Amino acid sequence: MTRLICALCILVALAGCGGGNKRSPNNLDNACSIVSQRPNYLRAMKSAERNWGVPVPVQMAIIHQESKFDGDARTPYQWSLGVIPMGRQSSAFGYSQALDGTWDEYREKTGNRSAKRDKIRDATDFMGWYMNQTRDKLGIPLSDARRQYLAYHDGWTGYKRGTYKSKGWLVNVAAKVGDRATMYDRQLRSCGKIR
Repeated sequence: MTRLICALCILVALAGCGGGNKRSPNNLDNACSIVSQRPNYLRAMKSAERNWGVPVPVQMAIIHQESKFDGDARTPYQWSLGVIPMGRQSSAFGYSQALDGTWDEYREKTGNRSAKRDKIRDATDFMGWYMNQTRDKLGIPLSDARRQYLAYHDGWTGYKRGTYKSKGWLVNVAAKVGDRATMYDRQLRSCGKIR
């Protein structure tokens, strides 16, 4: 009996050492609630802001749009004839929904080879790196959540070509991302999490 109890205790202890809580926090419309539930999110975003200059509310708004703060988020499966799974729509994964190739480029260029897309600190650092390049290549300010999101979604080449202009749905989503960044900024200031 004591062996069973010891085995259960070890199992519970090991389960508690898992990768952390990657599921979405409650009340995604309240930035203060999000960072109160997940203080590590705010620490990670502030670190990315220090390193790359991307404001916390911009990071939060894009993460909200991409993954709803779910570290295990993936794109849906594609189906043939409605019943045969044909694989996922893309390789996007994690908080930032970074694609395999872009993530590999980030790890190579920054030397952060152990970075994982399901870790908030790595995901926010990736976003800072990517948005910095967006600013340098396309001239989009780091504080412009709407246009940064358009370039984030369609890539630098797609944005240069204006591919988003034929995607009314994407233009609408980007406007919502911009509005959410403004809302998150106001909320975070009101609860004293940013200045």
